[in-house]
Amino acid sequence: MIRHGQSAANADTSIYNRVPDYRIPLTVQGVEQARIAGEDLRRKLDGQQVCVYVSPYLRAYQTLEALNLGLLIERVIEEPRLREQDWANFQIAGDIEDQKELRNLYGHFFYRFREGESGSDVYDRVSSFMETLYRHWQKPTYAPNTLLVTHGLTMRLFCMRWFHWTVEYFESLNNPDNAELRTLIRNDGDQYSLDLPFSQWVPRDVDDSVLHAPRMRF
Repeated sequence: MIRHGQSAANADTSIYNRVPDYRIPLTVQGVEQARIAGEDLRRKLDGQQVCVYVSPYLRAYQTLEALNLGLLIERVIEEPRLREQDWANFQIAGDIEDQKELRNLYGHFFYRFREGESGSDVYDRVSSFMETLYRHWQKPTYAPNTLLVTHGLTMRLFCMRWFHWTVEYFESLNNPDNAELRTLIRNDGDQYSLDLPFSQWVPRDVDDSVLHAPRMRF
């Protein structure tokens, strides 16, 4: 999995007011971040082919292009279920900032943006995509590797679903940096491990539930 490189909105959030989220491009720095990540990814693939699922957002496609995987790509499948969390259509800065404050109080997983999605909505579509992925993996001609070119929150929720992390543990995790890779490595049998954990803004264990959350005042 890779998060897209730095986008114009990562550099200047005011662009959300005038450009649809799915059409926001990478910055020059974002292209360079993806190019460097591509060097690392080619080493990991070691000549093996890869099937790519890419978010339909411009910044995801531009990231894939900058990875420069060339003939290693067996096929590219546009996958809308790997898109960014929907926040709104054109985002009004003051309103979005107010909603972010509410989300921080309520919780990132369950809070639903007006005209948008909650983290749990993204979790549901990622779960649906995973079922498709399993079916594709059953095909004997499928490439030996899979690459998801997607977004930070989507990556975290994919791993949450894959490893059966709790909501409380998910809430403690930070997004990966732009153009940062995470690899699911297959061990013995059908067991997988994550090559690099997500950083945490607060300590939580993978089995923590809402029972372990700080008490709220009423």
